[in-house]
Amino acid sequence: MARTPEGPPPPPTVQRLRIRYAKRGRLRFTSHRDFARAFERALRRARVPMAYSAGFTPHPKVSYANAAPTGVASEAEYLEIGLAEVRDPAQLQAELNAALPDGLDILQVVAAPPGALADLLQASRWAIELPGVTEVEAEKALAAFLAADVVEVTRTTKNGPRTFDARAAVVAATVRVAERRDGTDGDPCAILEVVVRQVTPAVRPDDVLAGLARVADLRPLQSPRVTRLAQGLLGADSAEVHDPLAPAPPG
Repeated sequence: MARTPEGPPPPPTVQRLRIRYAKRGRLRFTSHRDFARAFERALRRARVPMAYSAGFTPHPKVSYANAAPTGVASEAEYLEIGLAEVRDPAQLQAELNAALPDGLDILQVVAAPPGALADLLQASRWAIELPGVTEVEAEKALAAFLAADVVEVTRTTKNGPRTFDARAAVVAATVRVAERRDGTDGDPCAILEVVVRQVTPAVRPDDVLAGLARVADLRPLQSPRVTRLAQGLLGADSAEVHDPLAPAPPG
């Protein structure tokens, strides 16, 4: 005879909210698991009326989508939560920010429309800072990368080394130069902005950098700094990434 959980079933989900958050500064080194623990503690501190799954080990209804790699800053991380009571999104944003450490910042909370959040995250726009690399060097390397039909890179996974094409997922890319806040000349620092389509296996910024090293021997002397600037629907021109929390256009 199958066992059944004791006690009444958990209350139903009456509201779903989608949340955009950022990882900034030193908190970019927070792993996805570390963030999940910090966020669930913040939910408890803020006394958010979470809905829970059924079964012997109920869990708060939190769905994470396409988290950035550890060590990467981001202005566009997303998750969805289910609540057992209706809450004001703006008030919930303020309460969660008060309960989270600085550097893990809730940027937006909106009511979730029908459909899956993951379906709206088709591409990401990344900024990759290349300390010590000039604009000319970066543009030359990028041109070689974009001209290639296939750029194979190898990444070590939990199942061992895996080789895949890093070129096909890159749908747009440009180079610009970092602006120095003090207005003085310093060491060069080109910034590569790339729009990368979500594919399987996922192509990450470090895979793009491995591809640039492969086709153009571009190897920054210092560790590149990476920030996810946007994540969402891919525009018709393949260069724009649209806000997944924006209201759907009428019609």
